[in-house]
Amino acid sequence: MPQLPFIPETITVHLGAPDAAAENVTVPFLDYVANVASSEIYPTWPESAIRANMYAQISFALNRVYTEYYRTRGYDFDITNVTSNDQSYVNGRVVFDNVREIAGELFNNYIRRVGNIEPLFAQYCNGTTVTCPGLSQWGTVELANQGYTPYEILVYYYGDDIELVQNAPVRGSTESAPLYPLQVGSTGDEVRTAQIRLNRISTNFPSIPKILATDGIFAEDTEAAVRRFQEVFQISADGIIGKNTWYTIQNVYIGVKRLNDLNSEGITLNEVTQQYPGALQLGSQGDGVRNLQYFLSYLSQYYDTIPATPIDGSFGSVTEAAVRAAQSTFGITPDGVVGERTWYALTNAYLGIVSTVPREYVEGVAVPYGGIPLRIGSDSDSVRLLQEYLNVISISYPEIPGTGVTGYFGPRTQDAVIAFQRQFGLTPNGVVASVTWNRIIEVYEALYQGNRLQDGQYPGFDIGA
Repeated sequence: MPQLPFIPETITVHLGAPDAAAENVTVPFLDYVANVASSEIYPTWPESAIRANMYAQISFALNRVYTEYYRTRGYDFDITNVTSNDQSYVNGRVVFDNVREIAGELFNNYIRRVGNIEPLFAQYCNGTTVTCPGLSQWGTVELANQGYTPYEILVYYYGDDIELVQNAPVRGSTESAPLYPLQVGSTGDEVRTAQIRLNRISTNFPSIPKILATDGIFAEDTEAAVRRFQEVFQISADGIIGKNTWYTIQNVYIGVKRLNDLNSEGITLNEVTQQYPGALQLGSQGDGVRNLQYFLSYLSQYYDTIPATPIDGSFGSVTEAAVRAAQSTFGITPDGVVGERTWYALTNAYLGIVSTVPREYVEGVAVPYGGIPLRIGSDSDSVRLLQEYLNVISISYPEIPGTGVTGYFGPRTQDAVIAFQRQFGLTPNGVVASVTWNRIIEVYEALYQGNRLQDGQYPGFDIGA
């Protein structure tokens, strides 16, 4: 399911019942809308009735596309042409001129409930031989003849809490499954989407544990929720979100939210993750660039072909050169732009190296970032290491509170991390990713070396007999 609704450039229609051995046709969405309207209503109807019907037809189809109703069930199409399931589409038919003209005006508009973001499952029927809780197609004619506007007709049937979204963006229709499996260490919008869905599903299936923070960081609590979800729904319980698990999560989420129902629970804006901001490239700034530079600098110690780069959060020519070198090293077109494939290659190479480093505390020895962002709810040896380092640092920096060495990232550890980030000019978000971890071990090493006596060095106090 995309993060926010869009109008697909094309839609794939199955010319039969879902399980029938029938042809699939992929057609421009605009052509589909004009075909459905020409197949279901009369061009001689009042224009207000035609427009009201077309809004309903568009919203119905977009709901199928947005929720990936059929694709989450293993089908390779978006909608059928069987009216008992979907809406009528007659392949190859001639559409009416006035219907085509209106379709060209309305195809990127749809209905939604106020406060929700998904296209309304705008159920409708002809109103004569078949009746239903939604719009009556013949009933729209009567209302139009009484002077109702298209919006007033829709309010009459769907309630006064609807609104029309106009000029929605148009883009290519793609499957929502992530490009690479999501697992411990993964971050980003797709992780947060999965976390939000799993937490909602757990309300109906309470054996699935809640994820403490739906922050887009795939930590141990997310893995536990995924693993239990897989057990409940009889999927191989590996704790990894591959394509099968992704679509099963989405299918169950659609079910518990009743998104394919006229009276659905709906999806609110705060449940929708931010869109991917774009690839990192020359001119980019911020923590994403710092993370990239950290990985490049670390990999440069193991790959002679990759130069080190300053970790300053600014994607300049030096960083671009390092990215090009890394892309050439890993067999990627060296364009200097960090898209998903380049990022995946860099992080995989980094994780392959650091996975060989024992995650245990040895005094004075700093361990590199483990590749898994640590935050509230994390429970691992890496958290134990973090707590050890912070406790040493807190001795010299009283602004940073000490914390128990438990291996669990609770509120006390979060407070210590935020205090450290503020002390050293980092974003105080309470999450330990590569930049914060690297700064922590830098400070830890400096304090350890600074406090350690060399052979014969005066300790600063008299030594008694």
